[in-house]
Amino acid sequence: MKFPLWLAPAVALLWIGFSPAEAGWKAGVARTVITPEQPMWMSGYGGRDHVAEGKETDLWAKALLLDDGEGHQILAITLDLVGLDRETSVLIKSGIEKSLKLTPGQVALLCSHTHCGPVVGTNLMAMYTLGEEDHAKVRNYTAGLIRKTVALAEEAAKDLSPADISYGSGSTDFAVNRRNNKEPEVPEIRAKGEALKGPVDHAVPVLRVTTGDKLRAVLFGYACHATTLGFYNWCADYPGFAMMDVEAAHPGTVALFWAGCGADQNPLPRRTVALAKEYGKKLATAVEDVLAATPAAVVSGPLTVHYDEIPLHFAHIPGRSEVEEQLKSSNKFEVSRAKFLLKQLDAQGKLEDSYPYPVQTWTLGNGPTWTTLGGEVVVDFALRIKKEHPDRPLWVAGYANDVMAYIPSLRVLKEGGYEGGGAMLYYGHPSPWNEEVEERIIKTVNKQLAP
Repeated sequence: MKFPLWLAPAVALLWIGFSPAEAGWKAGVARTVITPEQPMWMSGYGGRDHVAEGKETDLWAKALLLDDGEGHQILAITLDLVGLDRETSVLIKSGIEKSLKLTPGQVALLCSHTHCGPVVGTNLMAMYTLGEEDHAKVRNYTAGLIRKTVALAEEAAKDLSPADISYGSGSTDFAVNRRNNKEPEVPEIRAKGEALKGPVDHAVPVLRVTTGDKLRAVLFGYACHATTLGFYNWCADYPGFAMMDVEAAHPGTVALFWAGCGADQNPLPRRTVALAKEYGKKLATAVEDVLAATPAAVVSGPLTVHYDEIPLHFAHIPGRSEVEEQLKSSNKFEVSRAKFLLKQLDAQGKLEDSYPYPVQTWTLGNGPTWTTLGGEVVVDFALRIKKEHPDRPLWVAGYANDVMAYIPSLRVLKEGGYEGGGAMLYYGHPSPWNEEVEERIIKTVNKQLAP
């Protein structure tokens, strides 16, 4: 009998495994440091006013290549970055396709969304006012990142060998809905034993890759912003500390983190390294609890891949005169966006009325189905998708392939605020999305999840 793992208790003791003996499964794993080698502008916060000053932790790119033994492969690449822009994502995937013959749909680029990583490509470029020297550093870093990521994929392919692949689900509760709870009040609410407000997704999906007695890789996710820290040191934030804890507990293992639909979720309280380490430990503990469970069943079946890019439409497209008027604004971010939009007008003669949005779904045989969505996706999406498909274990990632904007549900869009539309300013878009945004995405996900 099937039942949805997301309904399992805080620590799901059910494991389902893929046996190489029966299905011919293989896995390849690789990792590489992507910490900038020189001080450069950091990403994620508009209030920063100078380049990075030092390093708390390294930043990593890690790869997990899975092969079902029947001619199907998928490649998950996790990156300790706030996000990738479309152009950088396309160049990485094109390089991997040329080298390994994997299509864009077979590759997922999964950013942890740490706010203590570098600016990459044009991601969030309207948030910054950079000089030519800073722009040059961003271009050079991005070019190097593309080369490193393609080489990482090639290294994972060389490591491909027979593997057992299992999965389970745990839980941890440090993610808080930041739209419904005031940050200073959260510790007191918790101390009183009272419930915090707003929707959350505290699930910790875990994928375990072993060969014999050797644990080779652990891939896990959580729906929460990586915003514990906002200082001037490179740091992978709580996801990085969680991966470090898992790897320390299992020498030789590669731990990979993917961010869920946590665009409206924050780790609260925050702002200290000690808290980032504490949240990392909580997440790692949830992962360890799942790893300690005993495999209960073996499943088989091929990998299936679905990938679509759908147009998400903006609510309003301004003319040139309207954009030029914004150059007079006292808000430096409005001025920055106006300059960004004017460059588009000069290059294309118009502003696009929509954006190509990536939706990707992988099903691992009779195991978990993993949907990855672009942008900063609010938690409503994951909760709705899992509710509408209760007959299968479903994982839903955000911040995947192209982090082009916040992706609000219709509820959040109508409520407004930062996630509802205000953040479009920093991503350089002309206006919020129109009210079809949620249904367009859900319709595509449902199509991909159809039998």
